[in-house]
Amino acid sequence: MAKILDRDQFADVQQATRQHLRQHGCGAYTFEDGLALTALSGWKRPQRVLELGTALGYTACCLAHGCASARVDTIEGDATHVALAREQIARHALTHRIAVHHGQFDEILGQLEAGYDLAFFDGFAPPPPIIARVRDLLAIGGILVCANLQLGRGSAARQLAQDLDDASRWQDLASIESGRTAVRLKLNAE
Repeated sequence: MAKILDRDQFADVQQATRQHLRQHGCGAYTFEDGLALTALSGWKRPQRVLELGTALGYTACCLAHGCASARVDTIEGDATHVALAREQIARHALTHRIAVHHGQFDEILGQLEAGYDLAFFDGFAPPPPIIARVRDLLAIGGILVCANLQLGRGSAARQLAQDLDDASRWQDLASIESGRTAVRLKLNAE
């Protein structure tokens, strides 16, 4: 994998996200290991990146920064977060490389074309049908980074774990965010 970075270019966005969460008590939690996402993007060199769960744009910026030619499509359901993310992305001069889509995951995913090289899920808890749709949008050899697996419960969590552990579909790569975020390589078109 790419060398470990020692300075987070977007720490201000991460801090703004934390401040927003404290003030509004909404679901805009920030991802804790942006440097690992940046390094992963630098290693994979994706041309197309899909992100589910924009919040204020921290991880979209990290993913775009990792590969200078990457284009990021990020999906956010909260209109306030969309506006704040667009402001943060503009402050970092990344509007030409990051498109923030406002809407529900299933709605926006149905409008996107397959062929993503990297996908990052950072919503509340990953619903198996959404992850299945993301898998369909990933190219063979594409990387799925899936946060918040520990938040799932019941049969949906078991179904998702079974899918992500299916060695015929995915190759397990080193996890990030202190083991809380799974990283998988898509093996086939099935």
